[in-house]
Amino acid sequence: MTQDLDVITINGKKYYADCQSNNITSPIKIVVLQRGWVVIGRFERKDNDCKLYNAHIIRSWGTEKGLGELAKGKTSKTVLDKCHGIVEFDYMTTILLINCEEEAWSKIL
Repeated sequence: MTQDLDVITINGKKYYADCQSNNITSPIKIVVLQRGWVVIGRFERKDNDCKLYNAHIIRSWGTEKGLGELAKGKTSKTVLDKCHGIVEFDYMTTILLINCEEEAWSKIL
């Protein structure tokens, strides 16, 4: 049996881990990527390979003071689109990372 965070292989058959699990404890970050994508999730980086677990696209910020306001939690006007999986990207496509308050986002992510 082999195991990593995403896939468990037993007798040659791959089983995919539940990426919506509360067992993922990496920090919550808002990531602004090239071409205007704004995503929030539990951030992991290994070299240039990045992953956001329990990720959501931030379709509409719904803020009065800009994107940074979301570090303290979503507003009533914030619109999130759940990705239903892991968002993977190269670190070189990252424009901005914003650290988020764990308590404010932990019920969603």
